[in-house]
This record gives sequence, C-alpha cells and structure tokens, in this order.
Amino acid sequence: MLEGWLAFHRATLELKCAGLDDTQVRLAAAEPSSLTLLGLVQHLAEVERNWFQRVFGLDVPPVYDAEGGYALDPGRGIEEAPAVWRRKIARGQEHCAGLSLDHVGRVTDGSMAGLRVSPRRALIHLVEEYARHNGHADILRESIDGLTGT
Repeated sequence: MLEGWLAFHRATLELKCAGLDDTQVRLAAAEPSSLTLLGLVQHLAEVERNWFQRVFGLDVPPVYDAEGGYALDPGRGIEEAPAVWRRKIARGQEHCAGLSLDHVGRVTDGSMAGLRVSPRRALIHLVEEYARHNGHADILRESIDGLTGT
C-alpha cells in the first residue's frame, strides 16, 4: 500500500510537469516565494537520494546543491531534471529491494542526524513529502496555464 501511494504521488508530480516547456517550469506562482515546478522535481530527486540511498548505506553526493535542489541553474532544465529524478527513484528502489520493512538505517546528517529509520518509515515520509509538494505543484501548474486536477 505504501509503495502504491508513493507511486501515485510520483506520477502526479510527473503529470503536473507534462507538456510544459523550460520557461514555464521555471515560473514561480506567488511572490515572495521562488518555488517552481523545476525546483520541486530537483528537490524530490534529492529527497529520493537521501531517504532511499544514504539512509540505507550508500555514500552518494548531493545531486544539485546545498539548497535541497530548489535552486535553478540556466544549464539545467526540464530535459535533464525529470531524467535525473527517475534515475534516483530507480536507484533507491534497486538498493532497498531486498530490505525488510523493519530493517534499520540511519539519517547521516542535518537536523535529524543519527535518527534510526526503517524502510517503512522512509516510505511514509516520502508519501507525506510528495503529497505536500504536489499541493504546491497544483498551485504552480494552475498559475502557469490554468490546468487543475490530477
């Protein structure tokens, strides 16, 4: 069930970006926020890397930057970010495939450093993380072209 909900939310984010060009995915919806769809995709690539790779033993560097992936770079766009995001999802799935839902990993740094985390807890966290950010994506997409719904 957890994997199903996470798959649903991943697909929802992809839908929110579908059919948009690089300029559109860089648009922020509401000042003073600089949040964009491109920034969300990049951020969620970092989230996938942290929770399904680093927590469970892989030493992998950040994909984007210390800003959690939100910062935009003119050299990175909608052609690259979704592919990177999908690769991080696939790598995390591959790495965690044999783990029991009760296996114990650890958050390696940041405000939660040392926290013991199971794959079950990571799945729950990511469902919550995607759900929250998909709400942001709804507002961003509607402000770009009026599209609403999933």
